[in-house]
Amino acid sequence: QLQLVESGGGLVQPGGSLRLSCVVSGFTLDSYGIGWFRQAPGKEREGVSCISWDGTKHYADSMRGRFTISRDSAKNTVYLQINALKPEDTAVYYCAKGQRKTVGLNPRYYTHWGQGTRVTVSS
Repeated sequence: QLQLVESGGGLVQPGGSLRLSCVVSGFTLDSYGIGWFRQAPGKEREGVSCISWDGTKHYADSMRGRFTISRDSAKNTVYLQINALKPEDTAVYYCAKGQRKTVGLNPRYYTHWGQGTRVTVSS
């Protein structure tokens, strides 16, 4: 059964860090790309970062510098490290499986989504 399960969210103070995890099953990370997206209250879902089958990474322009995507194929897991968290990073973060091996940040080209993990940045 194809599944993506996110974890690692929580309440964190501004300036803190989190590492989100996305454990996938039913497919392998060398067959499909994975993307991270987020949706803040009252806003549309936006792309954060993605990693293709060959390890190629992309970041949304506004996410460069504080966000780092990585993967551990042996663990079927993709990570999103977020540093220097800001209140505007508050959102539900989702990982998703791309249609193909190579992916970008358009959510249209993702076929399966996890349930999301909530990140709240507040003092």
